[in-house]
Amino acid sequence: MKSDKLNNGVDWAPRRSLLHALGMTNEEIAQPLIGIVSSYNEIVPGHMNIDKIVEAVKQGVAMAGGTPVVFPAIAVCDGIAMGHEGMKYSLVTRDLIADSTEAMAMAHGLDALVMVPNCDKNVPGLLMAAARVNIPTIFVSGGPMLAGLVDGCKRSLSSMFEAVGSYNAGKISAEKLEEFENKVCPTCGSCSGMYTANSMNCLTEVLGMGLRGNGTIPAVYSERIQLAKHAGMQVMELLRKDIKPRDIMTLDAFKNALTMDMALGCSTNSMLHLPAIAHECGIELDLDMANAISEKTPNICHLAPAGSHYMEELNEAGGIYAVMKEIDKLGLLKTDIITCTGKTVAENIANAVNKNPDIIRHSDNPYSKTGGIAVLKGNLAPDSCVVKRSAVAPEMLVHSGPAKVYDCEEDAMAAINGGEIVDGDVVVIRYEGPKGGPGMREMLNPTSAIMGRGLGSTVALITDGRFSGATRGAAIGHVSPEAAVGGNIALIKNGDIIDIDIPANTINVRLSDEELEERRKAWTPREPKITTGYLARYASLVTSGNRGAVLEVKK
Repeated sequence: MKSDKLNNGVDWAPRRSLLHALGMTNEEIAQPLIGIVSSYNEIVPGHMNIDKIVEAVKQGVAMAGGTPVVFPAIAVCDGIAMGHEGMKYSLVTRDLIADSTEAMAMAHGLDALVMVPNCDKNVPGLLMAAARVNIPTIFVSGGPMLAGLVDGCKRSLSSMFEAVGSYNAGKISAEKLEEFENKVCPTCGSCSGMYTANSMNCLTEVLGMGLRGNGTIPAVYSERIQLAKHAGMQVMELLRKDIKPRDIMTLDAFKNALTMDMALGCSTNSMLHLPAIAHECGIELDLDMANAISEKTPNICHLAPAGSHYMEELNEAGGIYAVMKEIDKLGLLKTDIITCTGKTVAENIANAVNKNPDIIRHSDNPYSKTGGIAVLKGNLAPDSCVVKRSAVAPEMLVHSGPAKVYDCEEDAMAAINGGEIVDGDVVVIRYEGPKGGPGMREMLNPTSAIMGRGLGSTVALITDGRFSGATRGAAIGHVSPEAAVGGNIALIKNGDIIDIDIPANTINVRLSDEELEERRKAWTPREPKITTGYLARYASLVTSGNRGAVLEVKK
Protein backbone atom coordinates (compact mmCIF):
# COMPACT_ATOMS: atom_id res chain seq x y z
CA MET A 1 0.00 0.00 0.00
CA LYS A 2 1.10 3.55 -0.68
CA SER A 3 0.71 4.60 2.96
CA ASP A 4 2.95 1.76 4.24
CA LYS A 5 5.99 3.96 3.69
CA LEU A 6 4.74 6.33 6.41
CA ASN A 7 5.63 3.70 8.99
CA ASN A 8 9.02 2.77 7.56
CA GLY A 9 11.82 4.32 9.59
CA VAL A 10 13.12 7.74 10.49
CA ASP A 11 13.07 9.16 6.96
CA TRP A 12 9.28 9.30 7.13
CA ALA A 13 9.09 10.76 10.62
CA PRO A 14 8.45 14.31 9.30
CA ARG A 15 5.39 13.07 7.41
CA ARG A 16 4.14 11.21 10.48
CA SER A 17 4.56 14.34 12.57
CA LEU A 18 2.18 16.19 10.25
CA LEU A 19 -0.39 13.42 10.62
CA HIS A 20 0.01 13.68 14.39
CA ALA A 21 -0.75 17.39 14.00
CA LEU A 22 -4.16 16.31 12.67
CA GLY A 23 -4.77 14.41 15.92
CA MET A 24 -4.09 11.00 14.39
CA THR A 25 -2.86 8.24 16.65
CA ASN A 26 -0.11 5.78 15.81
CA GLU A 27 -2.83 3.19 15.31
CA GLU A 28 -4.62 5.33 12.73
CA ILE A 29 -1.38 6.10 10.90
CA ALA A 30 -0.64 2.38 10.73
CA GLN A 31 -3.94 1.69 8.92
CA PRO A 32 -4.67 2.27 5.21
CA LEU A 33 -5.45 5.91 4.46
CA ILE A 34 -8.79 6.15 2.63
CA GLY A 35 -9.61 9.40 0.88
CA ILE A 36 -13.26 10.42 0.97
CA VAL A 37 -14.03 12.97 -1.72
CA SER A 38 -16.87 15.10 -0.38
CA SER A 39 -18.96 17.20 -2.76
CA TYR A 40 -20.80 18.85 0.13
CA ASN A 41 -21.72 22.51 -0.28
CA GLU A 42 -24.52 24.84 0.76
CA ILE A 43 -25.66 26.06 -2.70
CA VAL A 44 -26.47 22.85 -4.62
CA PRO A 45 -29.71 21.16 -3.39
CA GLY A 46 -28.38 17.78 -4.42
CA HIS A 47 -25.41 18.25 -2.10
CA MET A 48 -26.84 19.67 1.10
CA ASN A 49 -27.14 16.18 2.65
CA ILE A 50 -23.72 14.96 1.55
CA ASP A 51 -22.16 15.90 4.90
CA LYS A 52 -24.32 13.16 6.46
CA ILE A 53 -23.37 10.71 3.69
CA VAL A 54 -19.69 11.44 4.27
CA GLU A 55 -20.00 10.87 8.03
CA ALA A 56 -21.63 7.51 7.32
CA VAL A 57 -18.84 6.58 4.88
CA LYS A 58 -16.25 7.48 7.53
CA GLN A 59 -17.95 5.16 9.99
CA GLY A 60 -17.96 2.36 7.44
CA VAL A 61 -14.27 2.82 6.62
CA ALA A 62 -13.33 2.89 10.32
CA MET A 63 -15.44 -0.21 11.09
CA ALA A 64 -13.57 -2.08 8.35
CA GLY A 65 -10.10 -1.10 9.57
CA GLY A 66 -9.25 2.00 7.54
CA THR A 67 -8.45 5.59 8.44
CA PRO A 68 -10.78 8.00 6.60
CA VAL A 69 -9.55 11.42 5.47
CA VAL A 70 -11.96 13.84 3.82
CA PHE A 71 -11.21 16.40 1.12
CA PRO A 72 -13.57 18.41 -1.11
CA ALA A 73 -14.75 18.51 -4.70
CA ILE A 74 -16.64 21.44 -6.21
CA ALA A 75 -20.05 21.22 -7.88
CA VAL A 76 -22.26 23.52 -9.95
CA CYS A 77 -26.06 23.34 -9.79
CA ASP A 78 -27.09 23.40 -13.44
CA GLY A 79 -30.59 24.56 -12.56
CA ILE A 80 -29.26 27.64 -10.76
CA ALA A 81 -26.67 28.27 -13.49
CA MET A 82 -29.25 27.87 -16.28
CA GLY A 83 -30.02 30.71 -18.66
CA HIS A 84 -27.15 33.08 -17.85
CA GLU A 85 -23.35 33.29 -18.05
CA GLY A 86 -23.04 30.89 -15.14
CA MET A 87 -23.96 27.97 -17.40
CA LYS A 88 -20.65 28.43 -19.21
CA TYR A 89 -19.04 27.17 -16.00
CA SER A 90 -21.00 23.92 -15.72
CA LEU A 91 -19.41 21.43 -18.11
CA VAL A 92 -15.95 22.92 -17.58
CA THR A 93 -16.04 21.94 -13.90
CA ARG A 94 -15.94 18.28 -14.91
CA ASP A 95 -12.24 18.67 -15.67
CA LEU A 96 -11.54 20.86 -12.62
CA ILE A 97 -13.08 18.14 -10.44
CA ALA A 98 -11.04 15.42 -12.11
CA ASP A 99 -7.82 17.43 -11.96
CA SER A 100 -8.15 18.49 -8.32
CA THR A 101 -9.11 15.02 -7.13
CA GLU A 102 -6.17 13.48 -8.99
CA ALA A 103 -3.86 16.05 -7.39
CA MET A 104 -5.11 15.42 -3.85
CA ALA A 105 -5.05 11.63 -4.12
CA MET A 106 -1.61 11.42 -5.69
CA ALA A 107 0.02 14.14 -3.56
CA HIS A 108 -0.97 12.46 -0.31
CA GLY A 109 -0.31 8.84 -1.24
CA LEU A 110 -3.81 7.62 -0.44
CA ASP A 111 -4.52 3.90 -0.59
CA ALA A 112 -8.14 4.00 -1.78
CA LEU A 113 -10.97 6.44 -2.44
CA VAL A 114 -14.67 6.76 -1.75
CA MET A 115 -16.28 9.29 -4.08
CA VAL A 116 -19.38 11.11 -2.78
CA PRO A 117 -20.86 13.09 -5.69
CA ASN A 118 -24.39 13.82 -6.78
CA CYS A 119 -25.02 16.41 -9.48
CA ASP A 120 -24.35 16.71 -13.18
CA LYS A 121 -20.60 17.20 -13.79
CA ASN A 122 -19.63 16.04 -10.35
CA VAL A 123 -20.31 12.36 -11.06
CA PRO A 124 -18.44 12.06 -14.39
CA GLY A 125 -15.63 14.29 -13.11
CA LEU A 126 -15.00 11.92 -10.21
CA LEU A 127 -15.33 8.85 -12.46
CA MET A 128 -12.66 10.41 -14.68
CA ALA A 129 -10.46 10.98 -11.63
CA ALA A 130 -11.01 7.40 -10.46
CA ALA A 131 -9.79 6.10 -13.82
CA ARG A 132 -6.73 8.35 -13.77
CA VAL A 133 -5.61 7.62 -10.23
CA ASN A 134 -6.57 3.92 -10.51
CA ILE A 135 -6.49 2.94 -6.87
CA PRO A 136 -9.38 0.96 -5.32
CA THR A 137 -12.42 3.22 -5.47
CA ILE A 138 -16.15 3.08 -4.81
CA PHE A 139 -18.96 5.60 -5.34
CA VAL A 140 -21.94 6.53 -3.18
CA SER A 141 -24.06 9.45 -4.35
CA GLY A 142 -26.20 11.87 -2.36
CA GLY A 143 -29.33 10.37 -3.91
CA PRO A 144 -32.32 11.73 -5.85
CA MET A 145 -34.90 14.26 -4.71
CA LEU A 146 -38.48 13.20 -4.08
CA ALA A 147 -40.97 14.46 -6.66
CA GLY A 148 -43.13 17.48 -5.91
CA LEU A 149 -46.91 17.56 -6.07
CA VAL A 150 -49.06 20.14 -7.87
CA ASP A 151 -52.78 19.63 -8.60
CA GLY A 152 -52.52 16.03 -7.43
CA CYS A 153 -49.80 15.20 -9.99
CA LYS A 154 -46.13 14.50 -9.32
CA ARG A 155 -43.89 17.28 -10.62
CA SER A 156 -40.20 18.07 -10.98
CA LEU A 157 -37.81 20.82 -12.06
CA SER A 158 -38.69 20.39 -15.75
CA SER A 159 -42.31 21.16 -14.81
CA MET A 160 -41.09 24.42 -13.28
CA PHE A 161 -39.24 25.56 -16.40
CA GLU A 162 -42.22 24.68 -18.59
CA ALA A 163 -44.54 26.54 -16.21
CA VAL A 164 -42.51 29.69 -16.88
CA GLY A 165 -43.10 29.17 -20.60
CA SER A 166 -46.81 28.69 -19.97
CA TYR A 167 -46.97 31.85 -17.87
CA ASN A 168 -45.15 33.87 -20.54
CA ALA A 169 -47.65 32.55 -23.09
CA GLY A 170 -50.56 33.63 -20.86
CA LYS A 171 -51.65 30.05 -20.19
CA ILE A 172 -51.34 30.05 -16.38
CA SER A 173 -51.65 32.73 -13.72
CA ALA A 174 -48.93 34.25 -11.55
CA GLU A 175 -50.48 32.46 -8.56
CA LYS A 176 -50.21 29.07 -10.27
CA LEU A 177 -46.60 29.83 -11.27
CA GLU A 178 -45.79 30.61 -7.63
CA GLU A 179 -47.39 27.33 -6.56
CA PHE A 180 -45.09 25.46 -8.95
CA GLU A 181 -42.12 27.43 -7.61
CA ASN A 182 -42.89 26.42 -4.04
CA LYS A 183 -43.74 22.76 -4.62
CA VAL A 184 -41.77 21.15 -7.47
CA CYS A 185 -38.51 20.68 -5.48
CA PRO A 186 -39.70 19.52 -2.03
CA THR A 187 -36.55 17.88 -0.65
CA CYS A 188 -32.79 17.84 -1.00
CA GLY A 189 -31.29 15.54 -3.63
CA SER A 190 -30.58 15.49 -7.34
CA CYS A 191 -33.68 16.59 -9.30
CA SER A 192 -36.27 13.84 -9.28
CA GLY A 193 -36.49 12.79 -12.95
CA MET A 194 -34.08 10.88 -15.19
CA TYR A 195 -32.05 14.03 -15.68
CA THR A 196 -28.26 14.10 -16.02
CA ALA A 197 -27.34 13.65 -12.34
CA ASN A 198 -29.61 10.66 -11.85
CA SER A 199 -28.66 9.26 -15.26
CA MET A 200 -24.98 9.29 -14.30
CA ASN A 201 -25.58 7.92 -10.80
CA CYS A 202 -27.60 5.06 -12.30
CA LEU A 203 -24.94 4.41 -14.93
CA THR A 204 -22.31 4.37 -12.15
CA GLU A 205 -24.19 1.34 -10.80
CA VAL A 206 -24.18 -0.23 -14.26
CA LEU A 207 -20.47 0.44 -14.76
CA GLY A 208 -19.87 -1.46 -11.54
CA MET A 209 -18.52 1.49 -9.53
CA GLY A 210 -21.46 1.91 -7.12
CA LEU A 211 -23.41 -0.47 -4.91
CA ARG A 212 -27.01 -1.46 -5.52
CA GLY A 213 -29.28 1.54 -4.96
CA ASN A 214 -26.60 4.15 -5.63
CA GLY A 215 -28.70 5.70 -8.41
CA THR A 216 -32.21 5.36 -7.01
CA ILE A 217 -32.47 5.40 -3.19
CA PRO A 218 -33.92 8.85 -2.37
CA ALA A 219 -31.65 11.33 -0.63
CA VAL A 220 -33.92 11.64 2.41
CA TYR A 221 -34.23 7.90 3.10
CA SER A 222 -32.29 6.39 6.01
CA GLU A 223 -31.43 3.57 3.60
CA ARG A 224 -29.10 6.04 1.87
CA ILE A 225 -27.09 6.41 5.11
CA GLN A 226 -26.88 2.63 5.39
CA LEU A 227 -25.69 2.45 1.78
CA ALA A 228 -22.93 4.94 2.58
CA LYS A 229 -21.74 2.85 5.54
CA HIS A 230 -21.65 -0.24 3.32
CA ALA A 231 -19.67 1.68 0.69
CA GLY A 232 -17.11 2.65 3.34
CA MET A 233 -16.79 -0.97 4.40
CA GLN A 234 -16.68 -2.27 0.83
CA VAL A 235 -13.81 -0.02 -0.26
CA MET A 236 -11.64 -1.85 2.29
CA GLU A 237 -12.60 -5.13 0.63
CA LEU A 238 -11.63 -3.69 -2.77
CA LEU A 239 -8.30 -2.64 -1.27
CA ARG A 240 -7.67 -6.12 0.15
CA LYS A 241 -8.48 -7.71 -3.21
CA ASP A 242 -6.63 -4.98 -5.15
CA ILE A 243 -9.62 -4.35 -7.46
CA LYS A 244 -9.07 -1.03 -9.23
CA PRO A 245 -11.31 1.19 -11.39
CA ARG A 246 -9.72 0.12 -14.65
CA ASP A 247 -10.30 -3.52 -13.70
CA ILE A 248 -14.00 -2.67 -13.45
CA MET A 249 -14.50 -0.02 -16.14
CA THR A 250 -13.61 -2.16 -19.15
CA LEU A 251 -14.92 -1.88 -22.70
CA ASP A 252 -17.59 -4.44 -21.83
CA ALA A 253 -18.66 -2.33 -18.84
CA PHE A 254 -19.03 0.71 -21.08
CA LYS A 255 -21.07 -1.32 -23.56
CA ASN A 256 -23.31 -2.31 -20.65
CA ALA A 257 -23.63 1.37 -19.72
CA LEU A 258 -24.61 2.34 -23.27
CA THR A 259 -27.13 -0.49 -23.35
CA MET A 260 -28.73 0.53 -20.07
CA ASP A 261 -28.62 4.17 -21.17
CA MET A 262 -30.93 3.17 -24.02
CA ALA A 263 -33.18 1.06 -21.80
CA LEU A 264 -33.57 3.76 -19.15
CA GLY A 265 -33.89 6.73 -21.51
CA CYS A 266 -31.07 8.68 -19.87
CA SER A 267 -30.00 12.27 -20.48
CA THR A 268 -28.23 13.08 -23.74
CA ASN A 269 -25.37 14.37 -21.57
CA SER A 270 -24.40 10.73 -21.06
CA MET A 271 -23.19 10.86 -24.66
CA LEU A 272 -20.64 13.45 -23.53
CA HIS A 273 -19.68 11.85 -20.25
CA LEU A 274 -19.34 8.16 -21.10
CA PRO A 275 -16.77 8.83 -23.89
CA ALA A 276 -14.85 11.18 -21.56
CA ILE A 277 -14.72 8.61 -18.74
CA ALA A 278 -13.75 5.86 -21.18
CA HIS A 279 -11.01 8.13 -22.57
CA GLU A 280 -9.45 8.28 -19.09
CA CYS A 281 -9.55 4.46 -19.01
CA GLY A 282 -7.65 4.34 -22.32
CA ILE A 283 -10.79 3.30 -24.21
CA GLU A 284 -12.17 5.26 -27.16
CA LEU A 285 -15.97 5.05 -27.46
CA ASP A 286 -17.22 5.66 -30.98
CA LEU A 287 -20.72 7.17 -30.84
CA ASP A 288 -21.68 5.04 -33.85
CA MET A 289 -21.62 2.21 -31.31
CA ALA A 290 -24.56 3.88 -29.56
CA ASN A 291 -26.84 3.51 -32.58
CA ALA A 292 -25.85 -0.12 -33.06
CA ILE A 293 -26.70 -0.81 -29.41
CA SER A 294 -29.90 1.24 -29.60
CA GLU A 295 -31.14 -0.79 -32.58
CA LYS A 296 -31.39 -3.93 -30.44
CA THR A 297 -32.15 -2.41 -27.01
CA PRO A 298 -35.76 -1.68 -26.06
CA ASN A 299 -36.62 1.44 -24.08
CA ILE A 300 -38.47 0.06 -21.04
CA CYS A 301 -38.52 3.04 -18.64
CA HIS A 302 -40.19 6.43 -19.17
CA LEU A 303 -39.18 8.65 -16.29
CA ALA A 304 -39.59 12.43 -16.33
CA PRO A 305 -39.16 14.32 -18.57
CA ALA A 306 -40.07 11.57 -21.08
CA GLY A 307 -42.90 10.25 -18.90
CA SER A 308 -44.74 10.69 -15.63
CA HIS A 309 -42.63 8.43 -13.40
CA TYR A 310 -39.92 9.53 -10.98
CA MET A 311 -36.78 8.13 -9.36
CA GLU A 312 -38.55 7.16 -6.13
CA GLU A 313 -40.89 4.95 -8.19
CA LEU A 314 -38.00 3.32 -10.04
CA ASN A 315 -36.41 2.59 -6.68
CA GLU A 316 -39.61 0.99 -5.36
CA ALA A 317 -39.96 -1.05 -8.56
CA GLY A 318 -36.62 -2.74 -7.98
CA GLY A 319 -34.06 -0.15 -9.09
CA ILE A 320 -31.32 -0.45 -11.66
CA TYR A 321 -30.61 -4.13 -11.01
CA ALA A 322 -34.22 -4.96 -11.88
CA VAL A 323 -33.92 -3.03 -15.16
CA MET A 324 -30.64 -4.81 -15.90
CA LYS A 325 -32.27 -8.18 -15.28
CA GLU A 326 -35.05 -7.36 -17.77
CA ILE A 327 -32.49 -6.37 -20.41
CA ASP A 328 -30.35 -9.41 -19.63
CA LYS A 329 -33.29 -11.61 -20.63
CA LEU A 330 -32.48 -10.50 -24.19
CA GLY A 331 -28.81 -11.43 -23.78
CA LEU A 332 -27.70 -7.80 -24.25
CA LEU A 333 -25.45 -7.43 -21.20
CA LYS A 334 -21.94 -8.71 -20.48
CA THR A 335 -22.52 -10.36 -17.13
CA ASP A 336 -19.23 -12.12 -16.38
CA ILE A 337 -17.33 -8.93 -15.52
CA ILE A 338 -16.24 -7.84 -12.04
CA THR A 339 -17.85 -4.95 -10.12
CA CYS A 340 -17.19 -3.01 -6.91
CA THR A 341 -19.26 -5.58 -5.01
CA GLY A 342 -16.42 -8.02 -5.62
CA LYS A 343 -18.93 -10.08 -7.60
CA THR A 344 -19.85 -10.26 -11.27
CA VAL A 345 -22.80 -8.51 -12.89
CA ALA A 346 -24.54 -11.89 -13.13
CA GLU A 347 -24.17 -12.46 -9.39
CA ASN A 348 -25.34 -8.93 -8.61
CA ILE A 349 -28.60 -9.14 -10.54
CA ALA A 350 -29.42 -12.79 -9.88
CA ASN A 351 -31.98 -12.02 -7.16
CA ALA A 352 -33.31 -8.75 -8.59
CA VAL A 353 -37.10 -8.58 -8.97
CA ASN A 354 -39.20 -6.29 -11.14
CA LYS A 355 -41.87 -5.29 -8.63
CA ASN A 356 -43.84 -2.99 -10.92
CA PRO A 357 -44.04 -3.67 -14.68
CA ASP A 358 -45.80 -0.30 -15.11
CA ILE A 359 -42.56 1.44 -14.07
CA ILE A 360 -40.08 -1.10 -15.49
CA ARG A 361 -41.78 -2.65 -18.49
CA HIS A 362 -41.01 -6.21 -19.42
CA SER A 363 -38.60 -6.49 -22.32
CA ASP A 364 -41.36 -7.92 -24.53
CA ASN A 365 -43.62 -4.91 -23.82
CA PRO A 366 -41.34 -1.88 -24.28
CA TYR A 367 -42.20 1.75 -24.86
CA SER A 368 -40.21 1.35 -28.07
CA LYS A 369 -38.19 -1.45 -29.59
CA THR A 370 -35.18 0.83 -29.91
CA GLY A 371 -33.27 2.78 -27.28
CA GLY A 372 -33.96 6.16 -25.72
CA ILE A 373 -31.08 8.04 -27.42
CA ALA A 374 -30.23 8.41 -31.10
CA VAL A 375 -27.06 9.70 -32.74
CA LEU A 376 -27.78 11.51 -36.03
CA LYS A 377 -25.45 12.36 -38.91
CA GLY A 378 -25.77 14.26 -42.16
CA ASN A 379 -24.49 17.37 -43.87
CA LEU A 380 -25.66 19.53 -40.97
CA ALA A 381 -23.72 17.39 -38.47
CA PRO A 382 -21.05 15.40 -40.37
CA ASP A 383 -19.45 14.12 -37.16
CA SER A 384 -22.74 13.57 -35.27
CA CYS A 385 -25.38 15.09 -33.02
CA VAL A 386 -27.57 13.59 -30.30
CA VAL A 387 -31.28 13.50 -29.42
CA LYS A 388 -33.25 11.92 -26.57
CA ARG A 389 -35.57 9.98 -28.85
CA SER A 390 -37.74 8.72 -25.98
CA ALA A 391 -38.71 12.31 -25.10
CA VAL A 392 -39.71 13.31 -28.67
CA ALA A 393 -43.38 13.46 -29.65
CA PRO A 394 -44.12 10.71 -32.22
CA GLU A 395 -45.16 13.27 -34.84
CA MET A 396 -41.75 14.99 -34.54
CA LEU A 397 -39.60 11.92 -35.13
CA VAL A 398 -39.58 12.93 -38.80
CA HIS A 399 -39.77 16.66 -39.45
CA SER A 400 -38.85 19.18 -42.14
CA GLY A 401 -39.05 22.91 -41.68
CA PRO A 402 -37.44 26.30 -42.24
CA ALA A 403 -34.52 27.36 -40.09
CA LYS A 404 -34.75 30.27 -37.66
CA VAL A 405 -31.10 30.96 -36.86
CA TYR A 406 -29.69 32.57 -33.69
CA ASP A 407 -26.08 33.02 -32.68
CA CYS A 408 -26.65 32.68 -28.93
CA GLU A 409 -29.19 31.38 -26.44
CA GLU A 410 -30.32 34.87 -25.40
CA ASP A 411 -31.34 35.82 -28.94
CA ALA A 412 -33.29 32.59 -29.33
CA MET A 413 -35.11 33.13 -26.03
CA ALA A 414 -36.12 36.64 -27.07
CA ALA A 415 -37.50 35.26 -30.35
CA ILE A 416 -39.44 32.44 -28.67
CA ASN A 417 -40.93 34.71 -26.00
CA GLY A 418 -41.64 37.35 -28.63
CA GLY A 419 -43.78 34.96 -30.67
CA GLU A 420 -41.40 34.77 -33.65
CA ILE A 421 -41.34 30.96 -33.61
CA VAL A 422 -44.32 29.31 -35.28
CA ASP A 423 -45.50 25.79 -36.09
CA GLY A 424 -43.06 23.94 -38.35
CA ASP A 425 -39.96 25.99 -37.55
CA VAL A 426 -36.53 24.55 -36.80
CA VAL A 427 -34.79 26.79 -34.26
CA VAL A 428 -31.01 26.77 -34.70
CA ILE A 429 -28.82 28.03 -31.83
CA ARG A 430 -25.13 28.10 -32.69
CA TYR A 431 -21.80 29.35 -31.33
CA GLU A 432 -22.71 27.65 -28.04
CA GLY A 433 -20.45 24.60 -28.42
CA PRO A 434 -17.49 23.59 -26.24
CA LYS A 435 -15.21 26.20 -27.86
CA GLY A 436 -17.77 28.67 -29.09
CA GLY A 437 -19.69 29.06 -25.83
CA PRO A 438 -17.24 28.48 -24.40
CA GLY A 439 -18.47 25.70 -22.15
CA MET A 440 -21.34 24.20 -24.17
CA ARG A 441 -24.28 25.69 -22.29
CA GLU A 442 -27.46 23.70 -21.71
CA MET A 443 -30.54 24.95 -23.54
CA LEU A 444 -33.27 24.06 -21.05
CA ASN A 445 -34.73 27.57 -21.13
CA PRO A 446 -35.42 27.60 -24.90
CA THR A 447 -36.79 24.05 -24.99
CA SER A 448 -38.98 24.69 -21.95
CA ALA A 449 -40.24 27.92 -23.51
CA ILE A 450 -41.16 26.02 -26.68
CA MET A 451 -42.99 23.35 -24.66
CA GLY A 452 -44.68 25.94 -22.46
CA ARG A 453 -46.03 27.77 -25.52
CA GLY A 454 -47.57 24.55 -26.82
CA LEU A 455 -45.12 24.14 -29.71
CA GLY A 456 -43.50 20.89 -28.56
CA SER A 457 -45.22 18.79 -31.23
CA THR A 458 -44.50 21.17 -34.12
CA VAL A 459 -41.11 22.85 -33.54
CA ALA A 460 -37.59 21.37 -33.41
CA LEU A 461 -34.46 22.90 -31.89
CA ILE A 462 -30.90 22.21 -33.02
CA THR A 463 -27.73 23.43 -31.32
CA ASP A 464 -24.00 22.85 -31.03
CA GLY A 465 -24.61 23.37 -27.31
CA ARG A 466 -26.27 20.73 -25.21
CA PHE A 467 -29.44 20.07 -23.24
CA SER A 468 -30.37 19.47 -19.65
CA GLY A 469 -31.60 16.00 -18.83
CA ALA A 470 -34.85 17.82 -18.02
CA THR A 471 -35.33 18.75 -21.67
CA ARG A 472 -38.04 17.07 -23.73
CA GLY A 473 -39.15 17.52 -27.32
CA ALA A 474 -37.32 17.42 -30.64
CA ALA A 475 -34.17 18.89 -29.12
CA ILE A 476 -31.01 17.93 -31.01
CA GLY A 477 -27.68 18.89 -29.47
CA HIS A 478 -23.91 18.34 -29.62
CA VAL A 479 -23.85 19.24 -33.34
CA SER A 480 -20.30 18.46 -34.46
CA PRO A 481 -18.27 20.09 -35.83
CA GLU A 482 -19.51 23.16 -33.95
CA ALA A 483 -19.96 26.61 -35.49
CA ALA A 484 -16.88 28.10 -33.85
CA VAL A 485 -14.57 25.79 -35.82
CA GLY A 486 -16.45 26.23 -39.10
CA GLY A 487 -18.90 23.36 -38.86
CA ASN A 488 -21.75 23.44 -41.37
CA ILE A 489 -24.13 24.70 -38.69
CA ALA A 490 -22.27 28.02 -39.03
CA LEU A 491 -23.33 28.25 -42.70
CA ILE A 492 -27.10 27.90 -42.27
CA LYS A 493 -29.31 30.90 -43.06
CA ASN A 494 -32.87 31.78 -42.14
CA GLY A 495 -35.31 29.90 -44.34
CA ASP A 496 -33.01 27.01 -45.24
CA ILE A 497 -35.03 23.79 -45.07
CA ILE A 498 -33.77 21.28 -42.53
CA ASP A 499 -34.77 17.60 -42.72
CA ILE A 500 -34.74 15.56 -39.51
CA ASP A 501 -35.32 11.80 -39.59
CA ILE A 502 -34.65 10.36 -36.15
CA PRO A 503 -35.59 6.73 -36.99
CA ALA A 504 -33.14 6.88 -39.91
CA ASN A 505 -30.51 8.66 -37.76
CA THR A 506 -30.11 11.50 -40.28
CA ILE A 507 -30.13 15.30 -40.19
CA ASN A 508 -29.55 17.40 -43.32
CA VAL A 509 -29.98 20.91 -44.62
CA ARG A 510 -31.26 21.10 -48.21
CA LEU A 511 -28.10 22.61 -49.63
CA SER A 512 -25.77 21.12 -52.20
CA ASP A 513 -22.13 20.54 -51.42
CA GLU A 514 -21.35 23.32 -53.88
CA GLU A 515 -23.61 25.80 -52.07
CA LEU A 516 -22.11 24.90 -48.72
CA GLU A 517 -18.64 25.42 -50.13
CA GLU A 518 -19.57 28.84 -51.51
CA ARG A 519 -20.95 29.88 -48.14
CA ARG A 520 -17.83 28.59 -46.42
CA LYS A 521 -15.68 30.92 -48.54
CA ALA A 522 -17.66 33.85 -47.19
CA TRP A 523 -17.55 32.67 -43.57
CA THR A 524 -15.05 34.16 -41.12
CA PRO A 525 -14.28 32.80 -37.64
CA ARG A 526 -15.73 34.74 -34.70
CA GLU A 527 -13.51 36.41 -32.18
CA PRO A 528 -13.48 34.42 -28.91
CA LYS A 529 -16.22 35.56 -26.53
CA ILE A 530 -13.92 35.20 -23.52
CA THR A 531 -10.17 35.78 -23.65
CA THR A 532 -9.05 35.55 -20.01
CA GLY A 533 -9.30 33.12 -17.12
CA TYR A 534 -10.22 29.46 -16.96
CA LEU A 535 -12.86 29.58 -19.71
CA ALA A 536 -10.32 30.92 -22.21
CA ARG A 537 -7.87 28.18 -21.27
CA TYR A 538 -10.64 25.59 -21.53
CA ALA A 539 -11.68 26.82 -24.99
CA SER A 540 -8.11 26.47 -26.22
CA LEU A 541 -7.88 22.82 -25.14
CA VAL A 542 -11.38 21.36 -25.51
CA THR A 543 -12.28 18.95 -28.30
CA SER A 544 -15.59 18.48 -30.09
CA GLY A 545 -18.82 17.26 -28.51
CA ASN A 546 -18.70 14.01 -30.45
CA ARG A 547 -15.44 13.19 -28.64
CA GLY A 548 -16.93 13.87 -25.23
CA ALA A 549 -15.54 17.44 -25.07
CA VAL A 550 -12.35 16.09 -23.49
CA LEU A 551 -9.34 18.35 -23.05
CA GLU A 552 -6.40 17.68 -25.29
CA VAL A 553 -2.98 19.30 -25.21
CA LYS A 554 -2.05 20.54 -28.65
CA LYS A 555 1.14 18.97 -30.01
